[in-house]
Amino acid sequence: MARTKIKARRSAATPRKGAARSGVRRKAAVKSASKARPKHKFLVNRFRPADFKSDGLRDYAHYRDLGVKDATRGMVVAHVIRLSGPCDPKVVSKEHLHDTEFQMIYVLKGAITSSFEGQGTHTMKAGDCWLQPQRIKHKVLDYSDDCELLEIVMPADFKTVELEK
Repeated sequence: MARTKIKARRSAATPRKGAARSGVRRKAAVKSASKARPKHKFLVNRFRPADFKSDGLRDYAHYRDLGVKDATRGMVVAHVIRLSGPCDPKVVSKEHLHDTEFQMIYVLKGAITSSFEGQGTHTMKAGDCWLQPQRIKHKVLDYSDDCELLEIVMPADFKTVELEK
């Protein structure tokens, strides 16, 4: 009986053959992932109202680039979007999609109503956020005069595909 207990203790303390190798694989994967991505630069971006600029794509939206694109070497872009009112549905309500890997929007001020393919219409208010799946068709339907959004997108350089003119 004593021998059985000792044997059981040894087998519990000794890792399985595959477990040791999978641990090595895991460490190698983490190490190679950290090599694949260069370190981000330290960044401080101070608020200046003059930093809000039109991107040319949408006249009703002014973007404040937060400098994340350069700091992450093109991995991520983050900007604050101010929607200038009043909202004109004839101008803003055009279906489009973004060719992205990740897109999250957080409402800083005001409210925005958007329609998403297969997800319905949603009104988001200050403090709300949403994650937009890759290439989901959507359109802005309305927004308040004081609407301000924080948008974070990967990769930093992405395409917007206009589906309605």
